[in-house]
Amino acid sequence: MSVEVERKFICSADTLKTLEEIGVCVGQRQFHDQYFDNPQFDLTLRDMWLRKRKGCWELKCPTAAVSGTEEMSGEHSEVAALCTRYKEITNLHEIKQRVMEVIKDVCEDRDAETDSSQQESWLRKMNLSCFAEFTTVRRSFTLEEEGVHIDLDQADFGYHVGEVEVVIPEGGDVQAALEKIERTAQKLGLTGHQRVEGKMHIYLKRHNPAHYTKLKSVHIL
Repeated sequence: MSVEVERKFICSADTLKTLEEIGVCVGQRQFHDQYFDNPQFDLTLRDMWLRKRKGCWELKCPTAAVSGTEEMSGEHSEVAALCTRYKEITNLHEIKQRVMEVIKDVCEDRDAETDSSQQESWLRKMNLSCFAEFTTVRRSFTLEEEGVHIDLDQADFGYHVGEVEVVIPEGGDVQAALEKIERTAQKLGLTGHQRVEGKMHIYLKRHNPAHYTKLKSVHIL
């Protein structure tokens, strides 16, 4: 299982110019995302994000709080505060198990899962429905810094955001990943000491303010 460590940023014209000078563009692609939860928002209120992208299921879950050997102070803690860390689960069987652990009130579904139209009856059983849906055009870059990826996203609801990302195995060296992200941010001239809002922040704020308010109240967004 992998852990994504990333820092979002607003890409100005100067940032883009620097990125094109020091990075290598590795392509552009478009994808459509659908996010699912039940009416009580049991998943997202636990910072769990069930997503379907290009026909594949993914579940992003928060990692444990920084502690022990990962304990940071001073400058390192400030860097960590600007970043997010999520496990990404892509095995559908494990996704269903994790979701079932959270959603206890599962309704009965007597449909046999025998054809393609019924293969996702597990969504009905857990009363899951799509609460967010949008298309993103992503332009991706790599840098000389090993393992650092940069994505520039343009969502179809009018929001642009960049991400500096390092993917490590679960239990890997988080501090090393944060240091890579910080070095990359300095090269790009990124400033600011507050997290930049992601696509989901803006989407919910505009299209589902009640859901957004609940997530804000428990400090998920």
